[in-house]
Amino acid sequence: MTEGPLPGVPLPGKPLPGKPLRPDGLDTASPLRTPSAAAVAGIVFALLLISALVLIKISTPADPGSAGNWLTDSSQRAAVATALNLVPFAGIAFLWFIGVLRDRIGGHEDRFFITVFLGSGLLFVAMLFVAAAFAGGLIAASSGQSGPPGAGTLVLGRNATSTLLNVYAMRMAAVFTLTTVTIARRTRFISRWLVPAGLVSALVLLFGVGISGWVELLFPAWILALSIDILAVGPRAPAGVRTAPGA
Repeated sequence: MTEGPLPGVPLPGKPLPGKPLRPDGLDTASPLRTPSAAAVAGIVFALLLISALVLIKISTPADPGSAGNWLTDSSQRAAVATALNLVPFAGIAFLWFIGVLRDRIGGHEDRFFITVFLGSGLLFVAMLFVAAAFAGGLIAASSGQSGPPGAGTLVLGRNATSTLLNVYAMRMAAVFTLTTVTIARRTRFISRWLVPAGLVSALVLLFGVGISGWVELLFPAWILALSIDILAVGPRAPAGVRTAPGA
């Protein structure tokens, strides 16, 4: 007597009824493709970057051209060092967020937009790391036997760090936000209110970074809102994704 498949147990290569399918027929519900994977990575990135930026803002002079005394004050120097130690982990979480988010988009990705999406995200992380390395170099130099670097060296280092973060990294963050919003409008995998919020954040990051030093927080704040939305909504296939029979 030949036994048939047990109820609720899929045959090899067959998804369970009701599970969303990618255009290539693969099940989208694997552990690495669940919405919670992208949401958790985005939340971790946002919280780490917000913490790092806030610690740096409250511990260093607002004017990059001002040397300040943050290298000679042990508490301020420790706060900046803590912030810099958070940056690598924020970058790792952001790369994970990019990967899971792209996988969630699936076969609906446009080659042009996904290239800009990946390029801007990778450049953002790279420039964030370089800016943190500049600041870390200043702290390392101040800890040496020769004492803190001269005022000219300190101002140069702070200007380089500020330029990398505000002029370049935040512009790449704006481009990443714009492409994510554009892809989201086509695939509808996020709530509608996040689209105008992302557009406003991107425009401010592109043209209004010099208005206030706290503008930089817009990007991680938007990623945090996007991640919470993904986590709250749960599994939701992009527009046009097929569903297994029996849904």
